[in-house]
Amino acid sequence: MEIGLGLAALGRPGYINLGHGADIADTRREAMERRAHAVLDAAYDAGVRAFDAARSYGAAEAFLASWLERRGLAPADVYVSSKWGYSYTAAWRVDAAEHEVKDLSAGRLRGQWAQTRALLGDHVRLYQIHSATLESGVLDDAAVIAELAALRADGIRIGLTVTGADQPATIDRALAVGGFDAVQATWNLHERAAGPALARAHAAGLRVYVKEALANGRLTARGSNAALAAAAREREATEDALAIAAVLARPWADVVLSGAATVGQLASNLAARALTWDDELERRLADLAEDPAAYWAARSELAWN
Repeated sequence: MEIGLGLAALGRPGYINLGHGADIADTRREAMERRAHAVLDAAYDAGVRAFDAARSYGAAEAFLASWLERRGLAPADVYVSSKWGYSYTAAWRVDAAEHEVKDLSAGRLRGQWAQTRALLGDHVRLYQIHSATLESGVLDDAAVIAELAALRADGIRIGLTVTGADQPATIDRALAVGGFDAVQATWNLHERAAGPALARAHAAGLRVYVKEALANGRLTARGSNAALAAAAREREATEDALAIAAVLARPWADVVLSGAATVGQLASNLAARALTWDDELERRLADLAEDPAAYWAARSELAWN
């Protein structure tokens, strides 16, 4: 199991993590690129090798590409993944009425793959459907499945990310359809429903990524969770590190993504690697689990900042 770096909070000025606005003092593109490079440098120097972007993460792919070039890193030096399906529409504004638009059609796949490949070239090892759901119909779209199969035949690993209260059913549908090498899902101390389905995916040979391990900041000090804070103090750890340690302890988790926006947040997240998650913590923090429908309803109300 390893910690990777997700670039959702690094490639655009607005995001839904609690307190994200306080992390981004200068939202000019060039300043954000420098900040992204600093976090990427810190991650690589600390042994992180998995980096996850998306077409909808603002300039994340471009920032990643310029960093790879500056560092002189070859495709074999890192494991780069990206996603297609959403377009970034906020025009570099935090107060935009609309930040991203979803389109999981074969045409969008072809267009966005061309854009991703133009920026990242042979560094892309894994290309993923962004936020697949049963309702979207993407897993039963013959044109999409054919396009993905063609990419896979060319040596690109194919994956999907899932979202919403029906994550388990979407994962199981993807396993039934076949043709996927990886799956990325939300699992954290508040939202644990996908666990059994992710275990099935892992057993089937898929590389399992866990996103939103900190529940968009709710499982950090900013979330003011008394039970988590007390457990972290007793273990001489931060809340975020303990929450990530909980995910690292899952036997089916291959990559747990940090969503750090600063070098300090990244260092705190990576401290999870030195922590031991045990049965006592499992019992003590079991009550943090929420009903999936309630969890996703609360997440949908988080403000872009």
